[in-house]
Amino acid sequence: MSEAAYELVKSTDGYTARVRARGSAVLTSPTINRGTAFTLEERRQLGLTGLLPSAVSTLDGQLRRTYEQYRAQSTPLRKWVSLANLRDRNEVLFYRLLSEHIEEMLPVVYTPTVGLAIERFSHEFRRPRRAVYLSVDHPEEVELALRNTGLGAEDVDLLVATDSEGILGIGDQGVGGIEISVGKLAVYTAAAGIHPSRTLPVVLDVGTDNLNLLNDEMYLGERHARIRDERYDQLIDAYVTACQKLFPQAMLHWEDFGASNARRILNRYADQVCTFNDDMQGTAAVVLAAAFSAVRAAGSRMRDQRVVIHGSGTAGLGIADMMRDLMVAEGLSPDEATRRFWALGSRGLLVDDNPRLRDFQEPYARPAAEVVGWSADGGRGVGLADVVRQVRPTMLIGTSTQAGAFTEQIVRDMAAHCDRPIIMPLSNPTSKAEALPADVLRWTDGAALVATGSPFAPVELGDVTYHVAQANNALVFPGLGLGVTVARASRISDRMIAAAADAVAKLSDATRPGAPLLPPVSDLRPVSAAVAIAVARAAADEGLAQVTLDDPIQQVHQAMWRPEYPRLEIKPL
Repeated sequence: MSEAAYELVKSTDGYTARVRARGSAVLTSPTINRGTAFTLEERRQLGLTGLLPSAVSTLDGQLRRTYEQYRAQSTPLRKWVSLANLRDRNEVLFYRLLSEHIEEMLPVVYTPTVGLAIERFSHEFRRPRRAVYLSVDHPEEVELALRNTGLGAEDVDLLVATDSEGILGIGDQGVGGIEISVGKLAVYTAAAGIHPSRTLPVVLDVGTDNLNLLNDEMYLGERHARIRDERYDQLIDAYVTACQKLFPQAMLHWEDFGASNARRILNRYADQVCTFNDDMQGTAAVVLAAAFSAVRAAGSRMRDQRVVIHGSGTAGLGIADMMRDLMVAEGLSPDEATRRFWALGSRGLLVDDNPRLRDFQEPYARPAAEVVGWSADGGRGVGLADVVRQVRPTMLIGTSTQAGAFTEQIVRDMAAHCDRPIIMPLSNPTSKAEALPADVLRWTDGAALVATGSPFAPVELGDVTYHVAQANNALVFPGLGLGVTVARASRISDRMIAAAADAVAKLSDATRPGAPLLPPVSDLRPVSAAVAIAVARAAADEGLAQVTLDDPIQQVHQAMWRPEYPRLEIKPL
């Protein structure tokens, strides 16, 4: 890849920056700028004499200074701004800081704090680096916009695109959704070492139904209602077609699309290009990892589970789809596996006489005749308590955003018929969790195997400290992207995603009293490496790898960029 100021060249032992720029042009190029860490000789050769304080810092010294500055910020949004400013002036230092404090900073660079930045995007516009804005009003300009990045066919490993309809529980955010793409890519880099210069954040601006944005004179996106007709599909198709043409080896990641489009887009392109939806497949994979770990701890098998899913949207039934595939792999027929699931929506259990069912809900709808008499109060709908009482589930998963839905009575009813109930209140944020892990453990006398969507402190019960697993997608998607990149996979298969889940599950031994079902977020780097190795091997086994994997462990290790200043080759003027 090349830019006017420098050329960044990768070799087996790291990156070399061949620098042509001089003076302030060096200091305003975040990829090569190292600020006070430039030596005195480098300053002389690069025309920086007098443009920096006299003292020369080490990278470790800069880390201490920037971390102190970060900790001094009084609010999460101010912390986000501090990190964004650092990224815009010194990329290596930003990613080194983020990598070394990933557990602390992940909620700032990504959910939930990035949601605040998205809402303020048009008022505090700072033009995120490498960002690409594609408009539904100008689909003919999509290829031109991607060409204007100056990147060639071999230069891009990953693009993250959003249409901003379903941002982080705050809904339609229009053009401001670009920050979710930027934040997602920061996690790919910090966790899996995908070099930031090989990624592109994209927003597909299809308008917005957010009236506050449409009436805000400072709003920077297309100022009309969200387009939902064939023009939407034309933009998506123009984007996929241009990416295939310009960046044929890149993975296309879809982020925070609305439920009506997320599954439809994935189904349309999954067999054509290397594409991935984190809200569906990433969520399902990390929950599957927790389920793998829990089932092993319970001494059971996936095919033997009776699974109740409270929340039958894209995320909830994406989890069901993946678990069902594993049950089939363990010997059940597809119909037998589907019958192991009971899914509830806002009106209760999905039943096949409901005319409002979406296409992806229909396979999980129970026959109306089967549930006659299930409702304790004689009402039309069959509620969660009714289902748990009738089904006696072994696994209860919450993606409903209904705080407190897993009541004490429901949990106790479940535990009365199951020695090690697997209970996952996954809704974010904490205020929307279906239950608190401390309550679940107390109601089951510590027998429950618990994973949550939000981070929770350890729970003290009796003489055991229970560490609560957080089913964070960051345990899966960075390693998946790295594995795809290493293997140059032509597409992403269900088997590759299942391999990622299995790799995560194997990194935590939940058979020990109080042990979490999943590894901690603080271990993202080694977790991502393990996931990448498993994904690359699965791609090779399925014939989807386009490179030879002679030594996948070494190939993954070499592919992981470590945030270190590149060697400098200063080109004569």
